Amino acid sequence: MTMKERLPDDGVDDALALVGRPRTDSPRAAAAAEAHRATPWPEARAVAARAADVREPVRVALGQGLGHMLAEPLRALTDLPSFDTSAMDGWAVAGPGPWRIDPEGAVLAGHLPASELADGAAVRIATGARVPTGATAVVRREHSRTDTAGHLHALREVVHGQDIRPRGQECGTGDLLLPAGSPVTPAVLGLAAAAGYDELTVRPRPRVEVLVLGDELLTGGLPHEGLIRDALGPMLGPWLTALGAEVLGTRRIGDDAEALYAAVTGSAADVVVTTGGTAAGPVDHVHSVLDQAGATLLVDGVKVRPGHPMLLARLDAPPTIPGAHGTPAASTPGAQATPHPRHLVGLPGNPLAAVSGLLTLAEPLLRALAGAPAPAPAPYRLPVRAEVPGHPYDTRLVPVVRRGDGVEPLHYNGPAMLRGIAVAHGMGVIPPGGARPGQPLEILDLPWQVVSAEGPGGGAQGVCFT
Repeated sequence: MTMKERLPDDGVDDALALVGRPRTDSPRAAAAAEAHRATPWPEARAVAARAADVREPVRVALGQGLGHMLAEPLRALTDLPSFDTSAMDGWAVAGPGPWRIDPEGAVLAGHLPASELADGAAVRIATGARVPTGATAVVRREHSRTDTAGHLHALREVVHGQDIRPRGQECGTGDLLLPAGSPVTPAVLGLAAAAGYDELTVRPRPRVEVLVLGDELLTGGLPHEGLIRDALGPMLGPWLTALGAEVLGTRRIGDDAEALYAAVTGSAADVVVTTGGTAAGPVDHVHSVLDQAGATLLVDGVKVRPGHPMLLARLDAPPTIPGAHGTPAASTPGAQATPHPRHLVGLPGNPLAAVSGLLTLAEPLLRALAGAPAPAPAPYRLPVRAEVPGHPYDTRLVPVVRRGDGVEPLHYNGPAMLRGIAVAHGMGVIPPGGARPGQPLEILDLPWQVVSAEGPGGGAQGVCFT
């Protein structure tokens, strides 16, 4: 539905008229209207995943591929190894020993052997060097001795082909190394280089800009006089980067509808992420700005706690330059229009509620934009080791740590709290009504490698449990 397709209520009070939000006649009625409009949590994630158009592949230099998703299968361009190589420093030998040592010969990595190795002969060889034609094994230096007559003797049994990596041992030319949709990690870069690649065909990383909203936010020092520290500005950029996005920047904007409109419509990002301003308070401007920008609401509230006022919208128009409302960026020198629909993810302002929005809407949207496959297995479940209270009607997301073959819910799980998620291994999905001890829960992984919070006794250090 578009913003303008919402049915108005009978009246509009002065404060809500300022932000273009429909009003209900009582707090109870407002809560009922919000609940009616909200999307069930599983459906909201599915909508976010379907919202994205997968981008056309691009070719990038090997060194620029980190963090992208492969747009096509990675196939070996050569055999690996591409020739028989020595796995150890030692001696290349031919036939049974003892062997006559070539006192002048040695085969080094990056150099061709001088000649074929005759039966009964031995030549020094380095790890990674090409094995001479005629060699039947490599004898490790520490497993051999030489006598005064210039012969090499093995101190252990020598097996044909030992310590030789034969050509094609790891893969042959044309073998599938990785399927399309695989993330390009440092190890993948190394594999691609070894397999002969100078460039990779990848999906572009979605570009994201973060807009942190609120007059009450401080960027330094201690909270005072009604002002609080901005916890989301330092957190969201790195979190979104861990989700595979290219973060263009983080901007802080006060409770100013005009400034927010200019920032949203002028952003060059594929996805704009805002914090706060998604409810119906007197300075909550996100809905009115989306209405003014002609956006299409895909999700307007989710039946999840914390974070139910989150939203997802499609911005169909190309970006405009801030301060030049209605002027497409493509008509401005040096600016470029975005040929595909852009999106806005509106996160609640409370920190853990914002994390809930990241996992509910931003993660599936960014995954789809990047061309990444759904997590496998999806979902996975672990039994919870303690009872977890639930909301009567909505899903709850609760920070958890792994303990043994289950998960333990963490105590600091209020909408404004980050103490629990800071040590969590993931978020447990609590169904309406709560969860009993031993009940399997769907687990949402956090997008980074978490150092175990378990102490010597198997408990989490410095962590309180429910």
